[in-house]
Amino acid sequence: MLGPAVLTAAALLAMIAALSYGGGAEPYPIQDPGPVARWGVPAAKLFVNLGAAGMIGALVLAVWALSPKRREFDLALDVAAASAAVLTVASAATGLLTFVLVTGVPLDFGDAFGQQLGQFATTIELGRAWLTTTLVAAAVTVLCFAVRNHTALVFVTVLAVAALVPMAQQGHAAGTAGHSAAITALGLHLVFVSAWLGGLLTIVILRNRLEGDRLPTVLARYSTVALVCFIVVAISGYTSAALRIGTWNELATPYGVLVVVKVAVLVGLGFMGALQRRAFIGRMSRDAASVAKPFWLLVVVELAFMGIASGVAAALARTATPVAESPGTIARTPAEILTGEPLPPWPDWYRYFTEWRPDLLWVLACGFGIFFYVAGVVRLHRRGDRWPVYRTVLWVSGLLLLAFVTSGGLNVYEQYLFSAHMGAHMMLTMAVPVLLVPGAPVTLAARAIHPRKDGSRGGREWILLAVHSRFASIIANPIVAAVLFAGSLWVFYFSPLFRWTMLDHIGHEWMVVHFLITGYLFVQSLIGIDPVPYRLPYPFRLVLLLGTMAFHAFFGLAIMSGTGLLLADWYGAMGWGTDALADQQVGGGIAWSIGEIPTVALAITVAVQWSRSDAKESKRRDRHADRTGDAELEEYNARLAALADHDRV
Repeated sequence: MLGPAVLTAAALLAMIAALSYGGGAEPYPIQDPGPVARWGVPAAKLFVNLGAAGMIGALVLAVWALSPKRREFDLALDVAAASAAVLTVASAATGLLTFVLVTGVPLDFGDAFGQQLGQFATTIELGRAWLTTTLVAAAVTVLCFAVRNHTALVFVTVLAVAALVPMAQQGHAAGTAGHSAAITALGLHLVFVSAWLGGLLTIVILRNRLEGDRLPTVLARYSTVALVCFIVVAISGYTSAALRIGTWNELATPYGVLVVVKVAVLVGLGFMGALQRRAFIGRMSRDAASVAKPFWLLVVVELAFMGIASGVAAALARTATPVAESPGTIARTPAEILTGEPLPPWPDWYRYFTEWRPDLLWVLACGFGIFFYVAGVVRLHRRGDRWPVYRTVLWVSGLLLLAFVTSGGLNVYEQYLFSAHMGAHMMLTMAVPVLLVPGAPVTLAARAIHPRKDGSRGGREWILLAVHSRFASIIANPIVAAVLFAGSLWVFYFSPLFRWTMLDHIGHEWMVVHFLITGYLFVQSLIGIDPVPYRLPYPFRLVLLLGTMAFHAFFGLAIMSGTGLLLADWYGAMGWGTDALADQQVGGGIAWSIGEIPTVALAITVAVQWSRSDAKESKRRDRHADRTGDAELEEYNARLAALADHDRV
């Protein structure tokens, strides 16, 4: 097909040109691995990126835009399977050539070479990363052929995205000073570029199957995804470039020039995407024949630009960055060695409000969460429906607080101080959910998002499916939510999970998600507005709240009065001039005292809801009595009178 051919050709030509200009394939001065490895690694990585794009883009399109009732759905899964197979082979080739590149061992197929390669793939972090990617891609290849259930494909898509995690944890991201920020930026960049490029490529391949009004419908859905992808790619790309370039003057270096080329290509893609959205999609539904030829020409040009960006990206991975990727011989403190980050200023109280270390993942999540919520409210108002203002205020406030916790002073100091870590924990699991739950996002989504009628699933369908699933009915049960909320405290802090969240950035992000979800489920079971399978009566809600928070307070007291240091080889080895045990006891005091403040707010809210429920029930009974003329009361009095007459007889 013309589209895939143009994409591949443009990518290869751009890669060759960028490697030649940036010097990414020049011979090594010592122990040169040879041209096969020097040129083969970026070429193999290019096909890794293209394979990942086709795999993730096709899966996202199948899950989000296509109908399982039509042949288009199966063909998209075939594209995903073929792309996953390309990713499998390309990942294996990249791992092999990377071994040759970093070790200088000549490429051959002897027993000694095989043993060394096996050791590299199983014991060295870089080798394990490519082995993991290869195995996950192979699993996705099989699953794309075997799984055709719409719901199950969500988990296949998650697995496909997981194949990119090892890639995000290596390359330039692994050595920069802003290690966590670099991993997050690169991971977001890879995932959203894949969905953007792969989605368009899949539409081109499915062109003959999208007849009549199907093409503008699918394009409109893809266009929404592409717009989100464009925003995320632009922001994550800027973050990655800023970490690796450093100053504006470094844009004159070969690495900087290649980054400028990528930026120019991205701007061109944004312009073509806007043109596609505004000038073609709407006209296609009215007069497809008149715009078909210019539209597909635009798509081919867009794929060529995407190919150029992919080729330059593959070359950038082999080009020296202006900012050194290792700290060199500069003396570092124990805290800097442990965290891999430069030391922040001394934690005076006001620093928690003035220091920032943005976590791009949560900044974007909060930004999109606010935008889509407000857009839903605006849509309701335009059609004449009302939505309480307080819900919008609480939702926006909750997401702003979440952004502050994950990117502000608490995020800066939680790696160094247990008290800061516990403060962030309390905010995530108690304060943020108390603001988010009254926002009723599920109710808003059910009312504001247009339902699909062609068998595909959009935001409304997926949200309602998740809310009404068996799994959701289990974890949303008030007792289960309370056990998860309180029990996870002990499991987390007194198990290897705590260490994992300190040592691994993925573990840190998991911690944020876990605390946020468990807190949300608990608060939802007490004061939630969104539909749940079962709610406790109000008296039992208060009992559950008080019992759970007593357990929570006991945990805080245990930490506050403990004499053993949690994670002693981390907080106790910082050498930052603080008493780690005293700081841990302060953290216990935070869990015991400050963590109870939201409890009072929850108890008051439950009491107010109880009072309003009783008032509503009284009004309902009064209206019923007015409609029936107190028939129930008269019937009851007549029954009493009949019993009295019977007793007299």
